[in-house]
Amino acid sequence: AEAVADDPAGCAALTVTGLAELTGTSEATVVRTARLLGYPGYRDLRLALAGLAAQQQSGRAPAITTDIAVDDPIADVVAKLAYDEQQTLADTAAGLDTVQLAAAVTALAGARRTDVYGVGASGLVAQDLTQKLLRIGLMAHAHSDPHLAVTNAVQLRSGDVAIAITHSGTTGDVIEPLRVAFERGATTVAVTGRPDSPVTQYADHVLTTSTARESELRPAAMSSRTGQLLVVDCLFVGVAQRTYDAAAPALSASYEALAHRHRATRRGP
Repeated sequence: AEAVADDPAGCAALTVTGLAELTGTSEATVVRTARLLGYPGYRDLRLALAGLAAQQQSGRAPAITTDIAVDDPIADVVAKLAYDEQQTLADTAAGLDTVQLAAAVTALAGARRTDVYGVGASGLVAQDLTQKLLRIGLMAHAHSDPHLAVTNAVQLRSGDVAIAITHSGTTGDVIEPLRVAFERGATTVAVTGRPDSPVTQYADHVLTTSTARESELRPAAMSSRTGQLLVVDCLFVGVAQRTYDAAAPALSASYEALAHRHRATRRGP
């Protein structure tokens, strides 16, 4: 870490083997260090170091994200964020295990009840999924309160589904209710950016999202949400396909129930 901080340009020019030799460590240590710094691997760290070196040499404004500076025009911010979102979606789609996805869809389509756990930004994604499932007539609940999540998980059994949404895969308030649901015999699903994280040990099915890097003003809570929403939409559409005969009328009924709220109220003269 000291070598990288002292000479980003020099380190960016080194292979993983070269940096290991320079620092008297091993290639595995270099890769682990890159991951501890928030990068998927050494290649990503090298790219970041090259960008930092270029920034230092040019004297340009500090970066807010990987490629957005504090003085960027708003039009450039929009374009860069849009590109980043597209990449997150593409990376998530490319890495999504469709066998695991299909198995999760099958479990959801036949579930007596579905509980979804998430906190913070992941909690918003959990609410999005449950609202979608409710609209097609399925029993679903989103739990962001950790105590309520656990007390509800105790009531689950075989034939039920529990879904944990956590980008890091280490959020205790999400792992605990999933563990309880797993021990009660429910089918469990983890939506996470870390397929080897603690939450996966209690998951029958693991759906991975893009491992986007954090930055000062664009934390993982923002970037990871994009991938999570794609996975949620895939789950919902898959379930709607499997339950179409019941889902279509339920969706129509929900539209009709809310239609009057979307009509403009006509004012008198």
